[in-house]
Amino acid sequence: MPCHSRKFCPAANLCSGLLVTSFSLAISLLLNQTVASAQIDSKKDLIYGVAAGSGLLADLAWPEGQSGLPVVLIVHGGRWRAGSKNDANYTKQDQFAAAGFFAMNIDYRLIDASPAPAPYQDIQTAIRWIHAHAAEYRLDENRIFLIGNSSGGHDVALAATLGAGPYPLTGGWEKTSSSIAGAVAFSGAYDLTSLSWGNLWTPLAGDANTGYITLSGPALEEARRVASPLYNVSPQSKPILFLHSEDDRVVPFQQAVDFDQALTKAGVYHRFVRFTNRGHMGFTDDNIKEALKFITDLSARR
Repeated sequence: MPCHSRKFCPAANLCSGLLVTSFSLAISLLLNQTVASAQIDSKKDLIYGVAAGSGLLADLAWPEGQSGLPVVLIVHGGRWRAGSKNDANYTKQDQFAAAGFFAMNIDYRLIDASPAPAPYQDIQTAIRWIHAHAAEYRLDENRIFLIGNSSGGHDVALAATLGAGPYPLTGGWEKTSSSIAGAVAFSGAYDLTSLSWGNLWTPLAGDANTGYITLSGPALEEARRVASPLYNVSPQSKPILFLHSEDDRVVPFQQAVDFDQALTKAGVYHRFVRFTNRGHMGFTDDNIKEALKFITDLSARR
């Protein structure tokens, strides 16, 4: 059984406002595992940006004929070096669309070919693409939510705490907003400096004119610290839900505990759901239900 630890900003006004009726109904239907009757439109392998000569691809799904759609951006895991939007664990865009969302499931550059922070820069490109195309797809730019697991959970938590950060804007839409409403992380990583596979986050220094070198020593440690959600928590951090199991052998449970404590200290609206025996978690139906409940709560606070 899960243990829910709910922490809210002390200054927050926890209003009891209602969601837009159609949105509430769609969420209710999905939580009860009932398929919504709306026709679903979709696009496969849309190019949402171009970075270092590589086209960045996304699969889209959304309910036909609706406006003011909330958005879910799905970010796959794989330690930034593997995984794909096409993996069965991540092809959830139709499921979210049936619940009344515009869903965007992305691929991003992997670090074996494009070192960090390339994956994170591409996620920021996807966020900007959403804002740039909000009118075209009739989206609610104030309700953009990121959902990821494992390294994808790290990325969405970083977006909620660091925002665009110090990284150069790549991929396109550079003059567009990169704001989000909140994030959801399943078994995410929050401290790269203590993570066993945090050494995979190894940026380069230099440029095409002077040449590139791999960061090392204190500069590398600082780069991993900057890329750790734990060290970027502030009162301005976006609301976040994170789920973690005590028996996770990929990302230590203590990372989630430390992240919870930092968010609580900063007064950030968040929810920590802990399990005892679910291992390293992905986009299961139960986890998606938790995500939708959290998004419903956030939407009600608007």
